[in-house]
Amino acid sequence: MTVSTPALDTMDLGDPNTFADHDHDLDEYWRTLRDTAPVHWNPPADGRRGFWVLTRYDDILAAYRDDVNLTSERGNVLVTLLGGGDAGAGRMLAVTDGHRHHELRKILQRVLSPRVLSEVAAAVRVNTRQLIREAVETGGCDFAEQIASRIPMTTISNLLGVPEQDRDFLLAQTKTALSTEDEDVDELDSEMARNEILMYFMDIVEERRESPGDDVISMLIGSSIDGVPLSDEDIVLNCYSLIIGGDETSRLTMIDSVHTLAAQAEQWRRLKHGEVAIDTAVDEILRWASPTMHFGRSVVRETELHGVQLRPGEIVTLWHASGNRDERIFDRPGVFDLGRTPNKHMAFGYGPHFCVGSHLAKVEISELLMALRDFTTGFEQTGEALRIRSNFLTGFSTLPVRFRPDHRGLKEVD
Repeated sequence: MTVSTPALDTMDLGDPNTFADHDHDLDEYWRTLRDTAPVHWNPPADGRRGFWVLTRYDDILAAYRDDVNLTSERGNVLVTLLGGGDAGAGRMLAVTDGHRHHELRKILQRVLSPRVLSEVAAAVRVNTRQLIREAVETGGCDFAEQIASRIPMTTISNLLGVPEQDRDFLLAQTKTALSTEDEDVDELDSEMARNEILMYFMDIVEERRESPGDDVISMLIGSSIDGVPLSDEDIVLNCYSLIIGGDETSRLTMIDSVHTLAAQAEQWRRLKHGEVAIDTAVDEILRWASPTMHFGRSVVRETELHGVQLRPGEIVTLWHASGNRDERIFDRPGVFDLGRTPNKHMAFGYGPHFCVGSHLAKVEISELLMALRDFTTGFEQTGEALRIRSNFLTGFSTLPVRFRPDHRGLKEVD
């Protein structure tokens, strides 16, 4: 089948429908940009501002390193950059730069380091294996809804001390905020969902001030920067960032891994028979899925890239969806290879803003792969997988699958 390449001047990367309509046909579009227009201008459309698009791996990394000419503090995703800025700028880790970013990052790393998360990892293992075992024994399920939606949200909720009865509510809000498949959900609905999450955590922070626990929110309440305690607003904004980041990336990557492996018999065989290391497989799944398609920056000082002048106030977007397929870096980037090494993918970003929860995400994906390997001989997709509508995230909201049980594996006692 011949796939036509969308014309560069007709594509609007600010429109969520672009990604829902074109799906993986965009691979050729990204390749054309990398080869012919590595600094591409996405013109204004439908009342949205225009913005620059970086598609080459090395250019994206250089932009991540550049905290002199570029800033995160006016927003780091198109939805806020095009909306006039991020209300959390200077307070939420992802949209804070400089000294305060460094100090805030140190606080969060204390509770998200591999050493501290060892107990959390054990709980992820138990929860994941129980969910997969149940799904295998019943024959199948909507993997997106019944498994992938429950593992990351359970994990990050446990860390934050979110009561179990509130987790479905938070999951619904995170989906509406950034990754809905519903065409009737507009930007106002998404903004209301984001506000619901913020208000929810404001109530939780008030409760923790009255009665502290051993959760992340209580730890944040007891933290300070340069001798000044974090305010309620600081804490709420970073809880929002943690719940969104802790759920979306892992959930969408898990769904993509099952969707891809169901269609790639040879790669599944390699995983099932232990021919590839789990860690190596996880990195390839992250590269392949690239669930966070882009991050963004604003120009604060005039700079030049590939002969193009970037001027103060302009928006620059860094597209992982393209960088993780760059032929200049990856051998046969269009091939899904669980044994790929080296694999310096940028699924978690790069530089000072490298995802603070990357270790936890890798633990969750690793445990999923091991549970699938141990409890199934394979699986198949049994119905349509619906794509989310977003210009920020990519992936599926539904994935009906049927599992083939590995009876020997199912007899084991975890």
